[in-house]
Amino acid sequence: MGTGGHAAVSACVSLVPDELHARTIAWRRHLHANPELSFQERETSAYVAAALAEIEGLTITRPTPTSVVARLRGGREGKVLALRADMDALPIQEETGLPYASTREGVMHACGHDAHTAMLLTAAHALAARRDELAGEVRFLFQHAEELAPGGACQLVEHGVLEGVDGIVGVHVWSLLEAGLVACPEGPLLAAADVFRIVVHGRGGHAATPHETIDPVLTAAEIVTSLQHVISRETDPLDPAVLSVTQFHAGSASNVIPESVELAGTMRSFSRAVRDRNRDALDRVVRGVCDAHRATYELEYVAGFEPVVNDGDWAARVRDAAGAVAGEDVVAPMRPIMGGEDFSAYLAHVPGAFFFVGGRNEAIDAVYPHHHPRFAIDEDALRVGSAVFVRAALDVLS
Repeated sequence: MGTGGHAAVSACVSLVPDELHARTIAWRRHLHANPELSFQERETSAYVAAALAEIEGLTITRPTPTSVVARLRGGREGKVLALRADMDALPIQEETGLPYASTREGVMHACGHDAHTAMLLTAAHALAARRDELAGEVRFLFQHAEELAPGGACQLVEHGVLEGVDGIVGVHVWSLLEAGLVACPEGPLLAAADVFRIVVHGRGGHAATPHETIDPVLTAAEIVTSLQHVISRETDPLDPAVLSVTQFHAGSASNVIPESVELAGTMRSFSRAVRDRNRDALDRVVRGVCDAHRATYELEYVAGFEPVVNDGDWAARVRDAAGAVAGEDVVAPMRPIMGGEDFSAYLAHVPGAFFFVGGRNEAIDAVYPHHHPRFAIDEDALRVGSAVFVRAALDVLS
């Protein structure tokens, strides 16, 4: 883990002392062992609210049944900064074997939201201890349901959590970055993430007499391959885009051609023009293949999260904060990622930045990608993320 020298290490520890960092890990491990799915985070939000209730003078509200918002007012008037963490887990069976592994069958914090929540709890405690240094307000957003569209962010916005907010900062651990590195590029960072479902209807029959059927399996298979032309032959190579068919459900017996086949997948892009054009192309290709083979179809297309686009000034503030707490050598470049994030719902209303903290450490087998059943992180990196939150807030509200 990069340290950037003794002064930077001292700065990080001064903002997040050993005792508080130990609590960060304890909070994270409790959450990891007790994960809850999107829109079901009742125990999680209650646990967070209880940890925040320890802070004297903090105003705590519950905008939705599974989210928590806390407000910390400084010693004098000034700007309002929002800091955000998500809290939901994924429908994945954990296979890490860790002593604090999930105790809930088929549910796991396989994306790091437990770490995000712990880092923001830490920031709340650390900033409360420096309340007199703050000119303005820090608003801590503990958000539900990031993993499931339409996402919890838009609900919190509808409940007014951004009223009066001047800027917002969010965090995500990242398994492709070495532990302790921080990345916060300006501009497009995370893609728009749409999903689609296609049902191809044919005419079923005996597999021994295919000429008497309209085979939806063959038609659907051709749709899967033809859709790849949308990206490889219709999209400018300089415009990032992804079209992935991830589900193919068909049939129940080896000697029966089924009546229908169901496909599903995702479309990712950064540009509104590319997004709209590829959506139209999806429908055109499906319609053309089905017409060619006498099949019919249903297409459901759900627009997901908008792209996350970091404001240049706010991204620079986060990078400066990271350099101040952990040394300039920890600030890493990062290319845009085709993953999606509903942090974009906040950025549609106020400027801000989303930053990544590396969690990868081969020595402890923290090498697996997000959403993997063996996903793990180097918990020492959480101190860096917490300290970046704190330093950024102190800088903005100084």
